[in-house]
Amino acid sequence: MAGHGAQEHPHGADRLCAAGDRVYSRAVRRGRVPRQDAEPVPCLLELALLHPDPDDMDWLVPTSPQEVMTRLLRGVHDEVSASQRRVGSAVEAFEWYAGLGRLIHAPAGPEGTAIRVLDGLARIQAAMDEATQACTTEVLTVQPGGIRREAELSEGLHRALALRGRGVRMRDLYTHVARHGQGLLNYLELMGDAVEARTLDEVIDRLILFDRTVAFIPANSDRTMALELRHPALVSYLVTVFERLWRLAIPLSAALPETGIEGISHREQSIAALLAEGHQDAVIAERLGISVRTARAHIARLSETLGAASRTQLGVRIAQAGLDGPTRGAPAPVILPGRESPTAR
Repeated sequence: MAGHGAQEHPHGADRLCAAGDRVYSRAVRRGRVPRQDAEPVPCLLELALLHPDPDDMDWLVPTSPQEVMTRLLRGVHDEVSASQRRVGSAVEAFEWYAGLGRLIHAPAGPEGTAIRVLDGLARIQAAMDEATQACTTEVLTVQPGGIRREAELSEGLHRALALRGRGVRMRDLYTHVARHGQGLLNYLELMGDAVEARTLDEVIDRLILFDRTVAFIPANSDRTMALELRHPALVSYLVTVFERLWRLAIPLSAALPETGIEGISHREQSIAALLAEGHQDAVIAERLGISVRTARAHIARLSETLGAASRTQLGVRIAQAGLDGPTRGAPAPVILPGRESPTAR
């Protein structure tokens, strides 16, 4: 039966077939459905969206939509976290191999060097200008941190305008916080259709890819050193990471999804998820691109909204409210402790 259902219903809980959608929706509205109603849609049992009623095995009861949503979002979160961990490990490996590479004589010219260490801002800028001049098709960038400073945007503006003039397409990933920077909005308006931007709660460290042939990543914490990567396997790996993050990101032209919980913003939901993972305030601030002071202000509002008197109690309330994982869409409304339930329909 399981195999038969998988052949006729090749989908997951994130994209139910039309028949499965009807039966599951009916079960949610009515509280349960007869087992015979689910016979044409075995996918609902296989995906654990319906399960037998312990009081009457001839009936099936639904798994709550919020529980299904949490299960799906955890899968997305695990995928993003795994990608970020792999990129972090790769950067450490690049630095180690780059250190070994300095001990041997490398062939002259960029074509003969799979990994080049660029020491100093002048060398980094020169290499970036060279890659910009050679680029003909596409530039992919990841820009971590919060609101982009005017100086940062101005520094690379001449390269961006040169690329636009040659018809090169650009795609940029930022954190959600960057949406509040007027400088970024002005930059995107100036670039027009040449640039498409999306945002995530948090992104990997800075990454710039030209024509999927050369990549630049930081080589130290203050970004006074960089790695220029031309090894096809390494560049292909970084392109894959970018594309997966891009698929999960939200277009800058679209509004951030509502949390579905009164009094809690999308940013506070992101902070709640990081708190649930055990991160300190400074780490949360760095990952979301905000100041520690701002992060603590949001944490204080979370505590007040959730009725938590301590950090320990806040962790419990975060889990109870289903805020211990990131979200891309609006979950079902959650009633917080001490609040009135909305009118049932």
